[in-house]
Amino acid sequence: MADIKYILTTEDESRYLKELLRMRLDFSGRLVKKIKYDGQLTLNGRPAKLHEKGRAGDTLCVSYPEEESYFEPENIPVEIIYEDDDLLVVNKPAGLIVHPTKNFQDGTLANALAWHIKERGDKYKLRFVNRLDMNTSGLLIVAKNSHCQDFLTHEMERNAIVKNYLAIVHGTVGEPGTKGTVDAPIDKDPNHVARRMVTPTGYPSVTHYEVLQTIAPSDADLQGFGPSEHSAERNAANGPDTKQAPLPGYSLLKLRLDTGRTHQIRVHMTHIGHPLLGDELYGELYGYGELPPEMPRQALHASHLEFRHPMSGELMFFDARLPEDMQSWLAER
Repeated sequence: MADIKYILTTEDESRYLKELLRMRLDFSGRLVKKIKYDGQLTLNGRPAKLHEKGRAGDTLCVSYPEEESYFEPENIPVEIIYEDDDLLVVNKPAGLIVHPTKNFQDGTLANALAWHIKERGDKYKLRFVNRLDMNTSGLLIVAKNSHCQDFLTHEMERNAIVKNYLAIVHGTVGEPGTKGTVDAPIDKDPNHVARRMVTPTGYPSVTHYEVLQTIAPSDADLQGFGPSEHSAERNAANGPDTKQAPLPGYSLLKLRLDTGRTHQIRVHMTHIGHPLLGDELYGELYGYGELPPEMPRQALHASHLEFRHPMSGELMFFDARLPEDMQSWLAER
């Protein structure tokens, strides 16, 4: 990882180095404390203390101690679409867990990236800035040091990172170009170990959507559909365990998140009556579990990211093409 350097200005001469780390380099208080004990702080190449001051033109430099990831390297193909000294952007395929869990000890994205680090002869700790469900594909940011992780996490908390998704949902949400917002709090479903639900006492959650394409149902799709009694209001009134009649037709949506709750898109789309194609966890609430499976995973893809680079301040843009399974499904329609 490259050292972090800053050239002091005349305005900086009255401030302690500790203040400059916070004001000029966006270091968190926690990270400043870490630098005090674990990092190396220099001023013009000599060791420096947090409670000293410099002069205009002085070079303030922060170096981090070498760190290593504890994940076991595994030769798993992974698409890295951007990499520099401070971060990675990865296009995660569906079916790959981000990091080891109790039920998945290996074969994860973290294991794949540990192999990448080993092959390049690098040494740094993997710090995932955002997460995706196992069966959601798309873009992930990985920080290579604690400063970048803190900076990007803070940016995400203040909604300064743009995260767009593409999803195929059941039913016709509206004509192409139709836009809407779901502003509905989310929390755990007390009656299910994994599911989340919309509830007035939940955490604030906001999802914006735009209809890109509507797909008419085929004759095969229409088999088994009876008169639909569904409405978002009825679903909200009856609770998350009430099955509703399936909806014919489909919509391709672009979605943008203002918040990042677990399963947020899946919960919000279900709440308004349009569960994601292939989503067994939430689709079964609308009787889709009784229909032939159309896709082996929820049709959800993290397609676009925008954020400021933690070091340069440059605005970065990244896009990941729609994965093959979603492309093929749409092409067949």
